[in-house]
Amino acid sequence: MSENLEHKRLMWHCRRGMLELDVLLLPFGRDIYLTLSAEDQAKFVDLLECEDPDLFAWFMQHQVSDNPNHAYMVDMILTTGHTKM
Repeated sequence: MSENLEHKRLMWHCRRGMLELDVLLLPFGRDIYLTLSAEDQAKFVDLLECEDPDLFAWFMQHQVSDNPNHAYMVDMILTTGHTKM
């Protein structure tokens, strides 16, 4: 599968239908994802497989994921989001 088609598919998975998640995931997927290492890209793809209520709780910092890869990506997304404001 071409990289462009794969990125478009990833962007589709970033669309969650919950504004709080879309505001974080869409810009990260669009602006940052392609600059990540292959390992971090895989972690992001894995994060997108999580359920919306879990993602919401992690991004709103009500909870921390038990999975260290998920916690790492949530922290990275929150950090890059804050630096772009």
